[in-house]
Amino acid sequence: MNPNEKEIYDLVKENNHMLKGMRRANRWSSILRIIYWIIIIVVAVIAYNFIQPYLDAALKAYQNLQGNINSVKSVTSKIPTSITNIIK
Repeated sequence: MNPNEKEIYDLVKENNHMLKGMRRANRWSSILRIIYWIIIIVVAVIAYNFIQPYLDAALKAYQNLQGNINSVKSVTSKIPTSITNIIK
């Protein structure tokens, strides 16, 4: 092997070493990205399950309030007719 071929062989060997390192880094990056998103999704689901009873209670209170407002509206819509019947 002449010196030129030896130099090329050493450069190829070094290049191969760098490419393997880049592949390894890319693989770890992909694995960590997947783990990151799994953690985010799991935390979101746990948070939703923890907060769900409070959300249900708030929604029920809002629906009760809305029903009370509707009943008040129906009563107030009957008041003018009742007043006109009393005045007559």
